[in-house]
Amino acid sequence: MKCTSILLLSLTVLASTARADVKLPAIFSDHAVLLSGATVPIWGWADAGEKVEVSFAGQKKSAMPDANGKWMVKLDALKADAKSQELTVKGKNTLTVKDVLVGEVWLGSGQSNMALRVNQANDFEKEKTTANLPRVRMFTVSSGPSAKAEEDCTGSWVVCAPGTIGSFSATLYFFGREIHKVLGVPTGLINSSVGGTPIESWIAPEAQQASPDNAKAAAKPKPAADNPTPKNPQGAAAKRESKGGVGGLFDGKIAPLIPYAIRGGLWYQGEANTAAGKAQLYQNQLPLLITDWRKRWGNEFPFAWVQLPNFSAPDKEWPLVREAMLKTLKLPKTGMAITIDIGEEKNIHPKNKQEVGRRLSLWALGEVYGKKVPSTSGPLTAGHEVKGDKVMLKFTHADEGLVAKNGELRGFMIAGEDKQWKPATAKIVGDTVIVSSPEIVKPVAVRYAWQDWPDCNLFNGAGLPASPFRTDEWD
Repeated sequence: MKCTSILLLSLTVLASTARADVKLPAIFSDHAVLLSGATVPIWGWADAGEKVEVSFAGQKKSAMPDANGKWMVKLDALKADAKSQELTVKGKNTLTVKDVLVGEVWLGSGQSNMALRVNQANDFEKEKTTANLPRVRMFTVSSGPSAKAEEDCTGSWVVCAPGTIGSFSATLYFFGREIHKVLGVPTGLINSSVGGTPIESWIAPEAQQASPDNAKAAAKPKPAADNPTPKNPQGAAAKRESKGGVGGLFDGKIAPLIPYAIRGGLWYQGEANTAAGKAQLYQNQLPLLITDWRKRWGNEFPFAWVQLPNFSAPDKEWPLVREAMLKTLKLPKTGMAITIDIGEEKNIHPKNKQEVGRRLSLWALGEVYGKKVPSTSGPLTAGHEVKGDKVMLKFTHADEGLVAKNGELRGFMIAGEDKQWKPATAKIVGDTVIVSSPEIVKPVAVRYAWQDWPDCNLFNGAGLPASPFRTDEWD
């Protein structure tokens, strides 16, 4: 009798295993926003050989899981729709995702300044009063790093309201609010960010290892036992664990989101890569992150980042990381929010995220959505010419003219062949800045705002600041 009971129990376990439930990743959960105007992949897991049917907005698509149990369908392009709908997935069981909208979807990632919440930014109490925006939603990835590319993450979609807005990424929210206001469609924002993390944690390890330019940064750190004993070994280990090592945050917090349909990506990071000897690598790392993410999504989606703001960091190399960000604009469909005027000298987490989000939105509205905006960027250097004792600097994005904000033009330095930098006099003529110094008879190079905390004031007429730059490549 006892043997019979054991046999029946075993058969029951086998039967339940054979009839595994259809499962969806966390990103497909109540209150989700799906992308409009593009093919929308929906995927999950089920038993091999189990037909899965997906229904949404009048469409029905079916798929069979592969040998690993993974299935995927692709919905035809959807029209933006603020009407609450249900996404149904049926196999041996039925899943219903409720209150799904269709509109714009953006992914935001990076370190602490992307992670910084609305309740930590300026004017939180005031922001709460205007946060009744039920068609704006945010999905925050709460799972951590991983040693392998994960298929799923943890997190949930949260509807924007006065009681929920405090936990939203401030930069991402203020960006999304502008997009929602101008386009008038549902806006989904995906926040996958972790404070204090270097860019190498966010790039797939195999992509870094395959890139000669990134070989140094992709070298695995030595085990803790090989390093000097820290004062707080448990705290140090926890800090290393949260950063995930090379590629750990990509594997744990980005890979599970692929290939969720997004309009574009936003990046706010770089502070953790400003150490001397490390900052120079950023000019290879940021382009690699963008190109690799696009390749994995199978889509050259628009991508923009926040250039590091002004901040007093004399033992770091902030200008080199800013320069790397400027150089990365050579990639197609990219943009940069210049923030050299809205940092805080002693606070690495400046609180004016409203303006950061607005500047990112100007780029998106103008370049991605084709809307008329005052300007999509602050002035960018576009070449120079030496004429006698003067250097003529050209700029793009001189919308409504170049402007010296609050007084005479400041922030320029000039040097001759001896590489000795002298303060320069600068004058605006149209979209050109003419730079000279009585101490430099034969100028060779010019730098602008080339300090951690520069005194600079070149803007365009649309009120956006010029990016720091240099014309030389000296050490």
